[in-house]
Amino acid sequence: MGIISGSVNSNGPPRRTSSTSLTTSHPNTMPLVVVGSVAIDNVETPTERRDNLLGGSATHFSYAASFFTSVRLVGVVGEDWPGEHTAVLDERGIDTSGLQHVPGGKTFTWTGRYHDNMNDRDTLDVQLNVFGEFNPVLPENYRRAKYVFLANGVPAVQMKVLSQVPGRRLAVADTMDLWIKTTRNDLDQLLTQLDGLVLNDSEAKLIAETENLVTAGHRVKEMGPKFVIIKKGEHGAMFFSDYETYVLPAFPTANVVDPTGAGDSFAGGMMGYLAECDNFEPETLKMAMAYGILVASFNVEGFGLERMQQITRDDIENRMAEYRKMLSF
Repeated sequence: MGIISGSVNSNGPPRRTSSTSLTTSHPNTMPLVVVGSVAIDNVETPTERRDNLLGGSATHFSYAASFFTSVRLVGVVGEDWPGEHTAVLDERGIDTSGLQHVPGGKTFTWTGRYHDNMNDRDTLDVQLNVFGEFNPVLPENYRRAKYVFLANGVPAVQMKVLSQVPGRRLAVADTMDLWIKTTRNDLDQLLTQLDGLVLNDSEAKLIAETENLVTAGHRVKEMGPKFVIIKKGEHGAMFFSDYETYVLPAFPTANVVDPTGAGDSFAGGMMGYLAECDNFEPETLKMAMAYGILVASFNVEGFGLERMQQITRDDIENRMAEYRKMLSF
């Protein structure tokens, strides 16, 4: 894969505009498989608390990606999983046949509280439940996917997923500080099998053992991935490859209601656009990052998936037009 320079301000590759229908269909795009957590979230902010929200890394990723391409989700839930949560995904045209239901089990549940700045948060409770024993087995039609995203999970499990999609064209993964600290050998092995890695700034510093983000990005890339993307929250994202390094700013969002899942939405928008275009050339990658940033900017405007359920592809394209103007100087 050749990764050279490009610009978000150019016309970029062709874009498709969806209808305003809740149910989406992408007959001419490449299917995208995502494997990760499907959860029930309880979120507390400085002004409000919401319980029993549809959450999880694979959930936020899938919903974001579904604006661009067909999505096949692999996850696990318990007997307590509300049917209306699955209906939300089905209405977006997301294939949930890879969602495993464990009789008698309980769904992964996360409870968190955000600080006044809405950037920092405290995890009040984590119950892995059935996700702690998650052993993903991809349905046969999922195994032919060319685009694969490994949402945050145990590196050994992520590697098992990769072994089930030998014909993949692009495999990208997310990770977190827990795996960097506790399963570093497995993570190092995983990095050698990836095309791309997405992680946040603190994770990049931890894995690269440096406080300089630019140095961290290059060091992580040298561990195996062809490209590395460092998420910086309200400060946008950084891209690193053998050929270029650049930063895209976040879209100015005044109404931050719930940041949960913003990083997963970023990855979903990015990967969804790559699958829609069915290429990952330099210009497409830069456009994909921009779309990821914009989808994430919608995600934070509501609790859970509330805001995402209100928008269409047209809304994303309108925000892209604003973003292009913002970057022109």
